[in-house]
Amino acid sequence: MAVDVHGRDLRYFLAVAEELHFTRAAERLFVSQPALSKQVRALESQLGTPLFVRAPRGVSLTAAGAALVPHARRVLGAWDEAWAAVEEARAAERGTLTVGMSTSPGRGGLLPAIRSRFTAAHPEATVRLRQVSWDDPTAGLADGGSDVAFVWLPLPGQERYDSLVVAEEPRLVALPDTHPLAARTPVGAPVDFADLLDEPFLALPAAAGPLRDYWLATDARAGRAARIGAEVASTEETYEALVAGLGVVLLAAGNAPLITLGGVTTRPVRGVSPSRFALAWPRDTPRPLVRGYVRACRRATSARP
Repeated sequence: MAVDVHGRDLRYFLAVAEELHFTRAAERLFVSQPALSKQVRALESQLGTPLFVRAPRGVSLTAAGAALVPHARRVLGAWDEAWAAVEEARAAERGTLTVGMSTSPGRGGLLPAIRSRFTAAHPEATVRLRQVSWDDPTAGLADGGSDVAFVWLPLPGQERYDSLVVAEEPRLVALPDTHPLAARTPVGAPVDFADLLDEPFLALPAAAGPLRDYWLATDARAGRAARIGAEVASTEETYEALVAGLGVVLLAAGNAPLITLGGVTTRPVRGVSPSRFALAWPRDTPRPLVRGYVRACRRATSARP
């Protein structure tokens, strides 16, 4: 029947086997020679066979001792690797998690709810928020500057990422207050997307790829190219372009308060799909903090009414 042996016993045994001298082995291990001898004898008793032949001028290995040496080295080597892996994981737990975003995920206190759950599970970790321009629709995932990111779908290079939808909201159209469609009655009456086809649109930078097409609702245009009134790379630029009358823009309902600051009106739009706001992260990431943040996000999202 196999017996359980402590790693310390194997380390003591190997030190004596390599030094072939109890006193030198004890000095190497920073233990007393009597304590080392006692521990080795206990190991021999546990294994039921002597491991050393003791002589006045030193010791030599028995056949059993010689057989144990390579196995003891492998066991201790594997344990050292395991310990290093644990230390690396602990260091990762104490590290910093960078959360990228181009649009703040305010939406009913979602961000504080995620943070509180994440901090409770990872009290030693630091969360750093990174604001990224709309030029990068991955909010920093593509260049590795963000560990996780709040993004709008579709995401360029989607095959490289996993995502969790945290909000699905209707798309609205934002218009200058002076626009004829803004005066439609009753107040808040929806607009058919067909009525917007000839309007100049504010567009994301070309680098946004499929996300630019999404916010231009290219799939709802039946092949008609969108008229671009201006390119915008931030909420501030969007608002300024709207009040200047450079075009109209589609936006998620949750972002309407960021735009309707005066001089701008929003209307629901018929004929376009809802927007999807998501947390995204690199597929197959090994980082424990990333997985922890995703778990916190999933729990916070599921707890919302």
